Amino acid sequence: MPIQTSHAAAEPDGPYLASAVRLACCPTGSNPVLGSQVHGSRRRKLWELPVHAHCPVVGVCLPMEAVRQLVNKTVGDVGDASDHAVHCGVNAECKQRSRVSEAVHKELDRRYALPLQQAKALKCTHTLTAHWRQMRSQGSAVAGALWAVLTHPRCDTVLETEVLQDIHMLQHQLGAADRADHARIQALLHENAVVARALASAQQRCTRLSEQHAQALAALQAEQVTLRGALIARTSELAQLQQAHAQLKATLPDLDSRLALKQQLAMQQERNQALQQTLSQLRMVHERLVAETDPPRAEPRAEQPVQEGAPVPVATPTPTRWQDRAVLCVGGRPGAIPIYRELVEQAGGHFLHHDGGEQELLAKLDSTLAAADLVICQTGCISHNAYWRVKDHCKRTGKPCVYVDKPSASRLKRVLLEPSAPVAQSAQRSIASSRQ
Repeated sequence: MPIQTSHAAAEPDGPYLASAVRLACCPTGSNPVLGSQVHGSRRRKLWELPVHAHCPVVGVCLPMEAVRQLVNKTVGDVGDASDHAVHCGVNAECKQRSRVSEAVHKELDRRYALPLQQAKALKCTHTLTAHWRQMRSQGSAVAGALWAVLTHPRCDTVLETEVLQDIHMLQHQLGAADRADHARIQALLHENAVVARALASAQQRCTRLSEQHAQALAALQAEQVTLRGALIARTSELAQLQQAHAQLKATLPDLDSRLALKQQLAMQQERNQALQQTLSQLRMVHERLVAETDPPRAEPRAEQPVQEGAPVPVATPTPTRWQDRAVLCVGGRPGAIPIYRELVEQAGGHFLHHDGGEQELLAKLDSTLAAADLVICQTGCISHNAYWRVKDHCKRTGKPCVYVDKPSASRLKRVLLEPSAPVAQSAQRSIASSRQ
């Protein structure tokens, strides 16, 4: 679509691109409207600027996308025209007041309202020059400062020339920087490609490790389920066994006491074996001592003939009170127990023993006392509790009891071999009274 202007002196109609190509981008010459002196306080319009100022203003202050949008809005769709052609066409339209130049001027005022407001407070060319020199080194603020300074009413020809020269050099610097940036971008792209390949390799390794970890986790979870099932089965079996054990224990209420007695029996058997060995050793020692200490026996007398009718003497066994009776010995040294047992068995009795609470349970003492017919209490070898148990039991039941402070085999033998009951009872009472 051709570009139409609002003035009578507008150029004849023609294609927009053709007129843009025919016009130079930055032609030389000056705008006859602007002189070397600046008068008044009104800001200059875009079309009032020198022709050679349009190119840097449009190129620096407006992005190419915004320029195309303004041209499409005011003139019409430019199609696939190049950026250079559109730029040259807009520069040509900015030489005079037109819809394009007005739209560009309005867009620049809207885009850079804040820099315009800041420059409005500057009242002389000197302060405006200082402001420009301060803003030209701030990078992104150059575009707004350029538009605000060139259109400022105090911008003279000298400042205008300085501003355009600075913008020209900045464009060269930007071109060099752009080339350096392009080189850096290419290096970064190459580095990015290398890093991307390394990242892809790392992602593949991570994927493999993740799959291996998932497989291992699945195997562990399966094993956990199996072990949990086995644990549940074992727990159920244990509960059943505990229930069966409780039922058996209910049917045998004295099971614990039986087990304790069985354990005590095993201990007594082991102890009995040890005592038997000790007894055998003591017997051997006793026989050796007897053989060494006994005097030589006299020669046996010649047998006298027995007269007819004379009675033949018959050896009668000495009767004892404790024949087939149980004799309990409470306490005593372990080495003397076999001697006590032998004396009791020689007297025809049954030997019982309790250590008085040293190793055996005191609860067993009561049952042993109940089974005994004679109690021999060795007071120096038993506990106080056992002593009082023996004394209380014998006092309540009237059972004979001999209290021996120091164990003596001869005294025990005299008590056991007493022939008559009254003598034995008197001997028991005398020994008991002497030891109480």
